[in-house]
Amino acid sequence: MSGSRARLSRRARARARGRSGIIGPVERSAVVTSEGGLVADDARLWRAVGVFRVAALLYAGLLHVRVDDEYRHGWGGWAVLAVLAVWTGYLLVRADRRPRALWADLALACAAVLATRFLDDPERVVAGAQTLPSIYAASPVLAFAVWRGWRAGLGAALTVAAADVAEVGGRLSTTTVNNIVLLVLAGTVVGYAVELFRAGRRDLARAVAVEAASRERERLAADIHDSVLQVLAYVRKRGGEVGGEAAEIARLAGEQEVRLRALIATGEPVSTAGGEQDVRAVLGALATGRVSVTGPAEPVLVPARAAGAVCGAVRAALDNVAQHAGPAALAWVLVEDEDDAVTVTVRDDGVGMPAGRLDAAEHEGRLGVVASIRGRIEDVGGTVSVVSAPGEGTEVELRVPRARGRTT
Repeated sequence: MSGSRARLSRRARARARGRSGIIGPVERSAVVTSEGGLVADDARLWRAVGVFRVAALLYAGLLHVRVDDEYRHGWGGWAVLAVLAVWTGYLLVRADRRPRALWADLALACAAVLATRFLDDPERVVAGAQTLPSIYAASPVLAFAVWRGWRAGLGAALTVAAADVAEVGGRLSTTTVNNIVLLVLAGTVVGYAVELFRAGRRDLARAVAVEAASRERERLAADIHDSVLQVLAYVRKRGGEVGGEAAEIARLAGEQEVRLRALIATGEPVSTAGGEQDVRAVLGALATGRVSVTGPAEPVLVPARAAGAVCGAVRAALDNVAQHAGPAALAWVLVEDEDDAVTVTVRDDGVGMPAGRLDAAEHEGRLGVVASIRGRIEDVGGTVSVVSAPGEGTEVELRVPRARGRTT
């Protein structure tokens, strides 16, 4: 026994040298890489918008060189392009992505479009000639799409489209209609693609976090199984044999053994990048010698607020079992993962309740089940059902929808 403990100690020290915290070096690098990747990916999207902005401005300048002599005020066109160039340089150098900068960008683009009506020849305007900023007007549309998705991109496109219509005095030509359609498509498609990209990125970050926790749990499980669990099992067994006060120590050691085994099996609750928690791991910490917690092998993710509500409700249900089901009652907690909801069932084999007992308790002012269980679950959009009969135990079913609180 002493030899195995010495080997265990050496192995534990060797593993401890490989990590400085709960997450090992491999997992830590994976999480850091994931979080850094989120910022880097957004920066790349904004750089793409910046490249388009510069290219579009150069193109607008080349177009104006060709038609400068046809403008009524050619110098005014160059002045507008100069303002856009200064603004573009500011955005690229300062990387200003605050909402007020984006709104100013949209306002400048619309102003440049409307300036065409006063600077260009009226006949060219009526004929549907290119506006002064040309495709540069799509720059704020793409910026809004990257900022807030397809809805913001569509809104910015419609704003620029309104400026286009005002620029031609409502006399829509084929060129103007085509430009408006392209603007709307660009804002909507790019915005939707950005939303899909960010959703996939959140899923990746969540997978990295779950994988990191799983690897760390596997690494710790060997040490805990070879040391702490063996000691607790020995105390439980020996205390039961000795009896007396040692029996109570044995019972407590047995409960801690069950809790620790459940923690190894499910891991600590970890919040994901999307603000979700594994309800299976949260409830796993409630396991004792008389309470069994079972569920799917994979994490059951729900919004953190819903996970807290379910945990509180299950604790209240288990407290009721301990107080009212009888001294020898056992309880089982079952977690079921469905497509649109998560169902948690708490069942015991205690004395049960007669029909109408809960309603009578509520009328008497004893609101334990109503406030502690039903109130918590209904606050997150869930439902509670209680089934019980004398001598047949009690079953409490908690059902929480997945959609509530989830972001996209």
